[in-house]
Amino acid sequence: MLSRRLFLALTGAAFASSGLSSGAPDVPAMLDHILLGSSDLDGGIAFVRKHTGVSPAPGGVHPGRGTRNALLSLGGRRYLEIIAPDPAQSGAPDIYGLKKLAKPRLVGWAAHPGDLDTFAARLRDAGIAFDGPTPGERRRPDARILRWKTINLHDDQAGLLPFFIEWSADTVHPSADTPQGCKILRFELSAPDDAGVRRACKLLGLNVRVAQGDTPRLLARIAGPGGRVVELSS
Repeated sequence: MLSRRLFLALTGAAFASSGLSSGAPDVPAMLDHILLGSSDLDGGIAFVRKHTGVSPAPGGVHPGRGTRNALLSLGGRRYLEIIAPDPAQSGAPDIYGLKKLAKPRLVGWAAHPGDLDTFAARLRDAGIAFDGPTPGERRRPDARILRWKTINLHDDQAGLLPFFIEWSADTVHPSADTPQGCKILRFELSAPDDAGVRRACKLLGLNVRVAQGDTPRLLARIAGPGGRVVELSS
């Protein structure tokens, strides 16, 4: 349950610039990227190539997190990240339970709320528990370093709510120089308590579609070249 203090704080001036409307768009404006989990990176790349006609490019590893990735632009400063275990970090925790996945599926998403320090202050004033802003970086295969900061909510509504990201000013956004040709057509959440999730999203400034469903799920529809369309879900 959201407290009255939280409700008033998040629906007040602090989030007045969130741009919420009565009807959520097919793709939320704050969507930065979606994460497609796979137990094996090569298998995840092959899966995306088969269904979109475009092959994601290896992006590098996440030191200390036990994962590596491959990326594909979705147009409009958005991208798809295939995330899989890094065999060279066998002792690291299994983030998102990737090693147990029988097939690729969505495991999370990231939103960009603007200045992350300002966003963190708003959350803190509202009494919302979170970790961060936490700095992160990744070295690409071409040796270029990407840097960012993230905030992770303590309660992400069973994985439906995103983590929040701000890219460093000296970092090229991954959507700009990863394989092109795909576009995200739709992104939405599904949950048994759709009204509750919709309220939580609105309070966080996330203008995202939320549908009623039997289980919490993320759903994305992506178009590739030649009229190909793939639907991904968690």
